[in-house]
Amino acid sequence: MPRRSPVDPFIVAAQRRTAHLPPPDLKDPVARRRQAAENDAQAFGIFGIERPDVATQDEVVAVDGHPDVRVRVYWPTPERARPGDGLPLMVALYGGGFTIGGIDWTGWDATFRTRARDAGIVIVAPDYSHAPEVRFPAQPEQCWSAFEWAVDHAHELGADPNRVAIGGTSSGGNLAAAVTLMNRDRSNKPIRLQVLEAPALDLTTAHLDAAGVDARVPGVILRRMALRLVRDYLGPDAGLRRHPYASPLRAASLRGLPPAVVYTAELDALRGDGEAYVRALAAAGVPATGVRYIGQTHTSAGLRGWVPAADHQHRDLVATLRTLRDEPTIYPPAKEVAR
Repeated sequence: MPRRSPVDPFIVAAQRRTAHLPPPDLKDPVARRRQAAENDAQAFGIFGIERPDVATQDEVVAVDGHPDVRVRVYWPTPERARPGDGLPLMVALYGGGFTIGGIDWTGWDATFRTRARDAGIVIVAPDYSHAPEVRFPAQPEQCWSAFEWAVDHAHELGADPNRVAIGGTSSGGNLAAAVTLMNRDRSNKPIRLQVLEAPALDLTTAHLDAAGVDARVPGVILRRMALRLVRDYLGPDAGLRRHPYASPLRAASLRGLPPAVVYTAELDALRGDGEAYVRALAAAGVPATGVRYIGQTHTSAGLRGWVPAADHQHRDLVATLRTLRDEPTIYPPAKEVAR
């Protein structure tokens, strides 16, 4: 029998109830982004997404050679933290296949608000540019500039520049992993943790794992869909797929990167990327933990009101982020771990 996602009935119900929503105008990228955000707001209302009342502030960060990037700062309470409060800080990157999504989308805005509140941290979320209108390497450069800005302004944001995490989902996981490489190569600011959720880490699609996905969708179709998004993001130069800032899993070395927690889902073709990354980090001497959610899909984690595993992942992630308040764990060298 074909394997089916456990959330199929809920997604089908949502599709039926949102079928009246107009499609975005593909000829106007600004209108497309605005309309998609409105559609998202109505669709997520069906799932009862909570939007906590926390303080926020938008800023614009300059990016050398690329479009400036807007960032939104989320504090854990209705009042913003004061300089010197020393809260942990996380740079969080939304997902959307490099082509959709954003901090104005109800789902992502609500997610960042909830995580800031529940983990007691300051979150800085960049609203990076979309492909194909803007292509690589603009997005990783924007995210790296936003990361640099967040750490450099941590004190005035009420955060601690020595208690920093970076995280992302799907394409945002790709960009988060890329920023850890860029940080290591350029400025080496201290990052205590990287948290990746269903990340896309090899844009050659060599690690795409269709084995656990619904049997009604052949692997060749999934690969074609993935490559279409990759072409939108990278352009026609196939060689860019192996660039380490495009495919962090293919970096020549992963040594010196921050400890990682990587969440994957059994019924997600991208689970191969995330789990291969955990193995590669461990082989490079980087503390890495992989958590696979059985019976879940690429989007399950966003359905907390319907899927128990999604709520569990949220609680696990919050508990992980709360460890930023602790003193860092000093792990033994990799050769000692292997004994």
